[in-house]
Amino acid sequence: MPVRVQEADFDLGAEIAALRAGRPNIGAVASFIGTVRDINDGSGVSEMELEHYPGMTEKALADIVSAAMQRWALIDALVIHRVGKLKPEDQIVLVAVASKHRGESFAACEFIMDYLKSEAPFWKKEQTPEGARWVDARVTDDKALARWGITTSNAAGATAAPNDYE
Repeated sequence: MPVRVQEADFDLGAEIAALRAGRPNIGAVASFIGTVRDINDGSGVSEMELEHYPGMTEKALADIVSAAMQRWALIDALVIHRVGKLKPEDQIVLVAVASKHRGESFAACEFIMDYLKSEAPFWKKEQTPEGARWVDARVTDDKALARWGITTSNAAGATAAPNDYE
């Protein structure tokens, strides 16, 4: 169950090949790649900076993958999340899930992404024509997670930036 938080980009083909290597029992791999958009909440975005707390973030991602492994008969899963400064069209996140059958892979991949969007400790700051702004949690992310039977209230108030805790 590899989980990585890194500044460097990733290669989807190489990551899937590594996930599948030497595992003839894998019948399906579902994957999701998230990218930086050039517009958010009606404003242009020229850059996004992602921050995290090393150690805590990796543990949270591993817990999310572990929850998926408990729900579905998965062979393995991979989550790579980038941090640092990213531009529109840059890859932010990769979720790849391997199982014997596609249904489990698709469901688990979607679950991991929904869970990650609501519960992973990342802070995102966008550069817009109006200036820098922190990206708040969204009610839609909480609703996506709720369909899996998990409730959260991240979007109830503004999401604090890491420096706001000091």
